[in-house]
Amino acid sequence: MLDIADELNRWAEEGRDFAVATVVSVGGSAPRGPGAALAVDSGGTAIGSVSGGCVEGAVYDLCVQALQDGRTVLERFGYSDEDAFAVGLTCGGVIEVLVTPVRADAPERPVYAAALAAASRGEAAAVARVARGPVELLGRVLLVRPDGASDSSGSSDSSGASDPCRSSTSYAGGPGVSHEGSLGGRPELDRTAVAEARALLAAGRTGTLELSEDGARCPGGVTLLVESSVPPPRMIVFGAVDFATALVRVGRFLGYHVTVCDARPVFATRVRFPDADEIVVDWPHRYLRRTVTDDRTVLCVLTHDAKFDVPLLEAALRMPVAFVGAMGSRRTHEDRERRLREVGLGERELARLRSPIGLDLGARTPEETALSIAAEIVAAREGGTGAPLTGSRTPIHRDGGGRGTGAAGAREAA
Repeated sequence: MLDIADELNRWAEEGRDFAVATVVSVGGSAPRGPGAALAVDSGGTAIGSVSGGCVEGAVYDLCVQALQDGRTVLERFGYSDEDAFAVGLTCGGVIEVLVTPVRADAPERPVYAAALAAASRGEAAAVARVARGPVELLGRVLLVRPDGASDSSGSSDSSGASDPCRSSTSYAGGPGVSHEGSLGGRPELDRTAVAEARALLAAGRTGTLELSEDGARCPGGVTLLVESSVPPPRMIVFGAVDFATALVRVGRFLGYHVTVCDARPVFATRVRFPDADEIVVDWPHRYLRRTVTDDRTVLCVLTHDAKFDVPLLEAALRMPVAFVGAMGSRRTHEDRERRLREVGLGERELARLRSPIGLDLGARTPEETALSIAAEIVAAREGGTGAPLTGSRTPIHRDGGGRGTGAAGAREAA
């Protein structure tokens, strides 16, 4: 659901009724992971996707039905050899989809509105919903956020009274967590759900949890779908060159927050990089040391100049980031490695450097080169080989590696 938060947030602000279908679990060669969603409003407008096209029509009908009868349902779609014309996944996979109506007058509506507003603002938030369990609990929702996160979703009524669903209690899952809503069962169920959702949020993961109705951390009749929304991962492109212009566009397309950094103010301009989220004029190594990075950050060094490359890579290869790549010929790479050894980098650190950056696509233009670089970034993140699928026996759809919803979109199969 949070993967289409921008549009759903607009629907919520406009007061529309809608139903949302969310992938809960997948098996086999399913095209979309847990958290992928399709939504339908009361006027029949649809956004999103749960299967890449295989079962969209049937899921659309389920959403329409949910808007009519107000019932939350969990539906399973799979491939049937016996009935080749049955609605199912022709790729042979299996998915379970939770369909929930979100009406304007529903008690849970303020919680959904707050969750969608937080996700659309790029704030950290986790949404836990009952996917399996007692009928009266299906579709009940909890929103978990780091404590101190603001609620500017407008979910309070016009009198300014606080939402009765909201709670600022810090549970045993740790301090610094606030939650809104309730799963409708025992208080212990909410307490455990908040703690477990907090753990998934901290890891940026989307997945399912099996709990007992009394909140014990063991299978016992309640399955929760927890979707995590985290700020988009960063891509920092060093070097304001023509190749960087194309890479910025591709990075934004992949959901990264893209920063361009160059020490030369004549090149690092908004005119040259209209699609960049940020443009920084500074020496690359100095900026890298003072900016915020994490284990999802991608660093692309396109400066192709030793006076920039060496101090920058000396710092980058010692940081716990996701990807470090540098442009250049093989001769440039050999010279760069020699210089990096001279400043004290070891073989383990040098092994992290992807240089020359990109997969072998035969790329020549800036756009083709950007595609080559992006392909290597995705392959490194997902464990792909970069080899053609034709004739190979590697999985087409891998487990999502636990990525959170949002930019790069990360999701963990149940």
